[in-house]
Amino acid sequence: MEVKSLIITGYGLNCETETKAAFDYCGATSDLIHLNDILKEKNILNSYHILSFIGGFSFGDHLGGGTVFANKVKYGLKEQITEFIKSGKLIIGICNGFQTLIRMGLLPGLKENYFTSQKVALDWNDSGVFRDSWVTLKTNPESPCVFIKDINKIELPIRHGEGKFVAEKDILDELESENLVAFRYADKNGRPTSQFPYNPNGSLNNIAGICDPTGRIFGLMPHPEAYLSPYNHPNWRTAKESGTLRCEGAGTLIFRNAVEYIKEKL
Repeated sequence: MEVKSLIITGYGLNCETETKAAFDYCGATSDLIHLNDILKEKNILNSYHILSFIGGFSFGDHLGGGTVFANKVKYGLKEQITEFIKSGKLIIGICNGFQTLIRMGLLPGLKENYFTSQKVALDWNDSGVFRDSWVTLKTNPESPCVFIKDINKIELPIRHGEGKFVAEKDILDELESENLVAFRYADKNGRPTSQFPYNPNGSLNNIAGICDPTGRIFGLMPHPEAYLSPYNHPNWRTAKESGTLRCEGAGTLIFRNAVEYIKEKL
């Protein structure tokens, strides 16, 4: 079947080209459509299987990362996105997109209650500065997240100023008990850690990405779409000389999992 991916573009967002390249490379047919056009023709979501909220600085991050974008989507597309989820389709939010999913209550979606009050947040980095670096992520093998299938450990780039995952203790406990934490920041050996710079922002429980209870809505701060080629990695030359250079960037694993899931399930 043809897997169709919709990548929402808009004011201040800037990762549309890489995200489209990721899905196209992994076998999907992707379209870039501005949020305003989707709000005008709301039923357009019916034609797609995967919905992406991408990275950048939507609406300049005024009022906080993802806030304005989240409100426009929540109050303009609530019914359409609810039906999108019920039909078994996939949603991914990367960096600013992760912030957006959290702001509008799609994540963590506890007990599959969506568009409710915000339960978690992404706060300013403990360092107080914008971080642009690479991190190691350790996968939670018990997570239902379909995007992380067969991934044990992965390196990805980050670039954010508001990435510290925070929540009240009862919410954190529920995330942990339901295995909704998909990725944790880890050291080079894959051991989750709160130590800077491995945990680049001070996230509680070293959380870098979470999913909803269905495993079909996924948000993360690192940028898998920025690691599609092995030459994106800063140590590619060392890997090439040692014979360990990958044939493709590790970020492709996340997008391919999404495409293959749709082919199998829908």
